[in-house]
Amino acid sequence: MANSKRDLFVKRRLRVRNKLRKTQNGRPRLSVHRSNKNISVQLIDDERGITIASASTLEPALGVVGKNNKEAAAKVGAAIAERAKKAKVTECTFDRGGFLYHGKVKALADAAREGGLKF
Repeated sequence: MANSKRDLFVKRRLRVRNKLRKTQNGRPRLSVHRSNKNISVQLIDDERGITIASASTLEPALGVVGKNNKEAAAKVGAAIAERAKKAKVTECTFDRGGFLYHGKVKALADAAREGGLKF
């Protein structure tokens, strides 16, 4: 019996999260969510259960409302790096969820690294 795309996505997401829990060491988690129309990212402190910072293509200030391409992902990555600096966060773990580290997710991660986040 073949696995559906959704089943494979859920398996990948659980595998990534379990690995992160083992290596997190108290660092916040940079969680990425990608839909067909938008991309968003949150910096989450799992110990306290709060969101430290977030960025999304839904924000008019970024100028990429409703776009989901590599350029938009790079702008979101730069924005989250800037907001993390304001929150005095320099290190985090990258949680790609069930998404493959390729294309838009990779562009977001590279822009966040260039902005000063270490993961």
